[in-house]
Amino acid sequence: MDETSTITLIEQARGGDREAFGELARQFEPTVYAAVLRRLRNQAEAREVTQDVFMQALRKLPQLREAERFAGWLLRIAVRMSINRAVRRPPETVRGPETFGSLSSTHVTPLEDMLRAERARELRAGLERLRDLDRRTLMAFYFEGRSLKQMSDQFNSPIGTIKRRLHTARNRLRSELAAMQPA
Repeated sequence: MDETSTITLIEQARGGDREAFGELARQFEPTVYAAVLRRLRNQAEAREVTQDVFMQALRKLPQLREAERFAGWLLRIAVRMSINRAVRRPPETVRGPETFGSLSSTHVTPLEDMLRAERARELRAGLERLRDLDRRTLMAFYFEGRSLKQMSDQFNSPIGTIKRRLHTARNRLRSELAAMQPA
């Protein structure tokens, strides 16, 4: 399709002619799809974003000042929407097949339940035998889920000191737990 017929279609679409806009969409869809796919690298997402690009273009068409610049304007919309989608989508993680096996309903035996409760009691007893600072450091990190930065603020210490305290407290807890084991 030549440039003059494209400009004519754009002017008709601006005037509310849906058929003219449909023809523009058919003409520019491969270009828009390629631009979106290049950024997203996912065909299903690229098809979806391509549709969204044309919906956005239809809404914003009255804002286009120069019909000759339609192709570039449309590609800018496509690039912007692709980047927005890529930034907003959750990160993908790869999991091994064993992960899905654990999702099946496995029955926990009474023995496993009892052993888990016993380990929890031993851990609590080991924590109680630690010095206060070691116990508070481990509790803040492992049980309260505090970050090193948050712990640095809480304990009024540099992050390096917090890391050293965590390392030392873990070793002391390991020693306490080993001492509690029967010989």
